[in-house]
Amino acid sequence: MTKLEQMQRIEECGIVAIIRANSSNELIEAAVAIQTGGVDVIEITMTTPDALQVIGEVSARLGNAVLIGVGSVLDAETARAAMLAGAEFVVSPVTKPDIIEICNRYGKAVIPGAFTPTEILYAWETGADYVKVFPSSGVGPSYIKDIKAPLPQIPLIPTGGINVNNAAEFLKAGASALGVGSALVSSDIIDSGNFTVLTERAEKLVAAVKSVK
Repeated sequence: MTKLEQMQRIEECGIVAIIRANSSNELIEAAVAIQTGGVDVIEITMTTPDALQVIGEVSARLGNAVLIGVGSVLDAETARAAMLAGAEFVVSPVTKPDIIEICNRYGKAVIPGAFTPTEILYAWETGADYVKVFPSSGVGPSYIKDIKAPLPQIPLIPTGGINVNNAAEFLKAGASALGVGSALVSSDIIDSGNFTVLTERAEKLVAAVKSVK
């Protein structure tokens, strides 16, 4: 898959689902549940036990039905290992040039984290495809609007504190997509095995996104 195709999938969905699970089986069930609800872009964090193995197993099981990425990446070595395991995009909570460089070298979309205007511009100039505005929980949609005013050329993916009630407002403020974690896939639901709840949550979130896009 080309980088353009990866980015098209991310923007068409409008949601990057951030999933942490204790096993590949749980994560696959969660991925299938939210994909059934319309969310087909999933970020598997490196904080997941045996994350690289999980990425490989999920990619093999679900194929192109879901765009699999890796999150919480802190160095280029981890980024490369995850890409070799099957990750199609790479997300980091911080901006590190070596991560951006290796993702661009292998043609994978890269989404480093930044917060202030200076950090966001630096990430973009360093070669980011999107900039993850993190954490967004304490600032809300108005902050995205304020950033986009002087930096309209930079595609932003706010992450943190986003849920079905404010998703549309973040998109109206100028976000290209949204990083959504526990408001969509919580550990409590995964532990309970009630995956139909994940499908219902995904459907509601997708409806909120489609009301804007």
